[in-house]
Parts: sequence; structure tokens; C-alpha cells
Amino acid sequence: MDILLIEDDAIEVMKLQRTVKKLELKHNIIETKNGEDALEILRSGDKLPDIILLDLNMPRMNGIEFLTILKADPVLKYLPTVILTTSENRADLLECYKVGVAGYVIKPLKYEEYQSKLHKVLEYWDINQLVKG
Repeated sequence: MDILLIEDDAIEVMKLQRTVKKLELKHNIIETKNGEDALEILRSGDKLPDIILLDLNMPRMNGIEFLTILKADPVLKYLPTVILTTSENRADLLECYKVGVAGYVIKPLKYEEYQSKLHKVLEYWDINQLVKG
């Protein structure tokens, strides 16, 4: 599975990479630090990812702004996007689902819990029938 990770925190990127390696998952992770760079990758004409993992709190363009642009695009709107965030703000949660997010996962502080949640998310999307624009 090709995963586009949109995350500006280097520690969170390393945590995800560590988890994928530890779980021996063979996913290809494409990393970008913000929504603007992610849109460039998605619009480049290269192969689209199977899933997007998106942080909400980022500079330049936050996750909700990115999600709004993504879901307005006739081709990209079909890409499943899962929010990975520390935000427990109910307004963020509601806005994400209103725009069309596929899932909203709050990152736990304990690594073991993070690994368990991420494994479940990736396992679910790995067996799902994915539609690419």
C-alpha cells in the first residue's frame, strides 16, 4: 500500500516509520511536511497513494484546509484520508467528518497504544477495496 504521510513533526514521522518497520509492514511511505507540498505531489501526475495520513496542526496550511481542497478536486476527492492528530477538539472532529474524512485517530501518548491504533488503521485500509480517481 502506498501511504502519503502529511506531518510536520519529525518525531511523529520517525514514530510512524518505526511502527511500520516493527510491524513488518511492506507499505511505501511518501512523506511531506505540509499540505501545499502534498498537493504538489498529488497533482504531479505520478501514481496516487492508496491512503493519506494527515496531521491537523501544521504551518502554512492546516489539515482542514488541505482536506477541503482535496475533497473539492474531482480526481483526488476519492482518496481515503485519515486524520492522525493530538487534537481532541470536538469542533475539529466534526469539521473533518463534515468535509469528508475517512477516519479520525487521536495519537495516544504511550507508544504501545500508538502502535496498536496505527496497526488497526493500516490493516483495515490494506484489506479495503480502494478507488483511485
